[in-house]
Amino acid sequence: MNRRWLLLSPLLLSLCALLWSFTTASNVRSVPNNSFTRGEVLRYKVHYGLINAADATVELSDEIHRVNDRPCFKATVTGKTTGSFDFFLRIRDTWRSYIDTTSILPQRFFQSIEENSFRKKETMDFDHHKNMVQVETRRKQDPPKKGSFKTPDNIQDIVSGFYFLRTLNYDNRKVGEVIRVQGFFDDEVFNMDVTYKGRETVETKAGTIRTIRLVPKMPDNKLFRGENAISLYLSDDRNKIPVMIQAEMFVGSVKVDMYKYQGLKNRLNLVPNN
Repeated sequence: MNRRWLLLSPLLLSLCALLWSFTTASNVRSVPNNSFTRGEVLRYKVHYGLINAADATVELSDEIHRVNDRPCFKATVTGKTTGSFDFFLRIRDTWRSYIDTTSILPQRFFQSIEENSFRKKETMDFDHHKNMVQVETRRKQDPPKKGSFKTPDNIQDIVSGFYFLRTLNYDNRKVGEVIRVQGFFDDEVFNMDVTYKGRETVETKAGTIRTIRLVPKMPDNKLFRGENAISLYLSDDRNKIPVMIQAEMFVGSVKVDMYKYQGLKNRLNLVPNN
């Protein structure tokens, strides 16, 4: 082999690698985000009828994490039953998503479910260039179950999907307009269709807040009463934080009410007291 080629081949390989990196980077969508940043913490009370049944926290880490060589927000949702509810329905659940700061797509998702004697841990690793997700699931002492699944473009997990909804502009949307998002959960791709229902003012433990009401379409299930059983209320400002969730279930009504917040990127749109 000629010496000149020996000298040029490492350079050519380096240029190819550089061009490949630019090509793959250009395939990643870019979503403008003026709504949230690291360090945001939201705290909620979960009411079952008149009973305070559980506490929940939604938190963005103070640090940016790198997953699959991408900068990511680390978003963690935790929920646990409290008081008398904890005696007969003990819940300690955690969902965590590493959300690409540019595309607002999940790079990795983790869940740990502890509900009475039920135990489940699951990790999902997303490859958005190949439209694949690798899933590893553990239940109690069973050996881990692994699987690979094909996904459509811009797939969300259940946590990153809510953060994506926060980046959208609702100013010019018409009441009844459907926002179509696809998600992956329980080894399946599902449609996370969300209907824009307009603007409302709601009372929360954090104060009276002007909100945007969204209704996600629920698939047939034994938990929620009908496909429009859940209403999600986002603050009608640049933050678009979830301030309240109302759900009609077959066993009664559940209300998730924000009572504390910190680290918001923008000022919350509270209605001043008269």
